[in-house]
Amino acid sequence: MNEPQTLGVFLAQHPLCLYALVTLLGLMVGSFLNVVILRLPRMLQREWTRDCRAHLELPELEDEPRLTLAYPGSHCPGCEAPIRPWQNIPVLSYLLLRGRCANCGISIGWRYPFTEAITGLASLAVAMVIPLGPDLFAALILTWCLIALAGIDIDTQLLPDNITLPLLWLGLLYNLFLGPVLLADAVIGAAAGYLLLWSVYWLFRLATGKEGMGFGDFKLLAALGAWLGWQSLPLIVLLSSVVGAVLGIAIIVLRGKDRSQPLPFGPYLAMAGWLTLLYGDPLARFIGIAP
Repeated sequence: MNEPQTLGVFLAQHPLCLYALVTLLGLMVGSFLNVVILRLPRMLQREWTRDCRAHLELPELEDEPRLTLAYPGSHCPGCEAPIRPWQNIPVLSYLLLRGRCANCGISIGWRYPFTEAITGLASLAVAMVIPLGPDLFAALILTWCLIALAGIDIDTQLLPDNITLPLLWLGLLYNLFLGPVLLADAVIGAAAGYLLLWSVYWLFRLATGKEGMGFGDFKLLAALGAWLGWQSLPLIVLLSSVVGAVLGIAIIVLRGKDRSQPLPFGPYLAMAGWLTLLYGDPLARFIGIAP
């Protein structure tokens, strides 16, 4: 028996070790997701600016500092001092440093440990529901992508094609070779997910003259349909609408936001898709929409 099989058997026989390993992995991935959420929109903005200037035949801008997901390394947003490896331990380093830079003492936003903690806890929840195997690994990938998309949408009200489209194709390929959803159901789910919100968008626009959501929302629901099948779409739409309405009203009341100011719908879709991934059948039976 080779080493991967031995490890797999050990983790299957000792679920607490599996949970600890997955949680630790989730915390580390959450640290990387902070980088994705912060930098990917900036990278896309630079790319769009270059493309627009080239289309308008404008001179190129002066050289900008290099920016990728890997470069520059993690650093303090105030003094730009590099963050040492022992200062970058997910959640723990933030608590030990009391939320401040070790070099200049500037306060570091709570969103960084929050994203790490949410990713770790969500990964743990997935491991507790889905048995060890390809389905668990696939569910973790979907979970991490949904967290990244939710974070970016909250910040920028954008759902980048760089994540939604690969996620859609990955869902189709997964169900083609390994997934529990029939390929036909996955393909119909992708098409129906896109067309459903596309239709709502145009009906709302014709009725009000305003745009109720972005095209990224169509693609995210299409990706969820590709992963979970068309049968999951009613539950996802219902959950996201209810959660979006409740939280949207709460945000308006508590923060005093203008009712005309748009709120991102992507986080609600992501949350609904994740809940459907783990608890779809019980939720559908509870609500009364199970087939």
